[in-house]
Amino acid sequence: MTPAGQWSAWRTVWGQVAGATGLARPTARRILLPLEELGYVRSCEAGFALTPRVLELGVAYVRSMGLWDIARPHMERLVERTGESCSVAQLDGSDIIYVARVAVPKLVTLSVQIGTRFPALQTSLGKVLLAALRADELKQVLAEPSRSGLTPCWQPDLGERDAVLREVRARGWALTDQQLAPGIRSVAAPLRDGSGKVIAALNVNCHAAETSVERRVEEHLPPLLQTAGDISADFARVAAVPQA
Repeated sequence: MTPAGQWSAWRTVWGQVAGATGLARPTARRILLPLEELGYVRSCEAGFALTPRVLELGVAYVRSMGLWDIARPHMERLVERTGESCSVAQLDGSDIIYVARVAVPKLVTLSVQIGTRFPALQTSLGKVLLAALRADELKQVLAEPSRSGLTPCWQPDLGERDAVLREVRARGWALTDQQLAPGIRSVAAPLRDGSGKVIAALNVNCHAAETSVERRVEEHLPPLLQTAGDISADFARVAAVPQA
């Protein structure tokens, strides 16, 4: 393309960009010329075209997505299916901390929000996370005092604790029945990264007066396990996107 032709094409492009964005032509020109210098667009017969380098921008966005961004739509669908609140938590010492939550308006014994901290061993979320630790890691974690300020109902001895965690490890999910506080029942499953490492846990919780243990297992566990698998798969795909 001759310099005159290229200039004419760019003027057309500036007009198109200005019209599409509502910007003035000079503003559109000031935006497009640096993009060409940076390698995101190039001149062509039609005026300009995007270059493969723009993929860096998309990759940067995808890699910036956190666990909440990935989990949220799945959690919302899980809440629709079960009619119960669901949460994601991670381990912090001997406690769990809630990092994501989709709640339904129901009365519960304990208030839960992002940042809430509970003793891990007495929650379904915590059992899943603790069961994923090596023996030395588990000993170190549980040696730390809870900072939740809550005294849980269930106070197991060492043998009972280890038996419960072995069972969780074997079946791949955990159930609690009023072990943290009266009235709270919960079932949880692990969330994993691309290597299979447990990075968080997902639960569905309810009031004991409304939902029996049998219903938790028969009706809530299958969609919970499916949702945990879907979140894990999405998280692994996002983490696998190469650095730009």
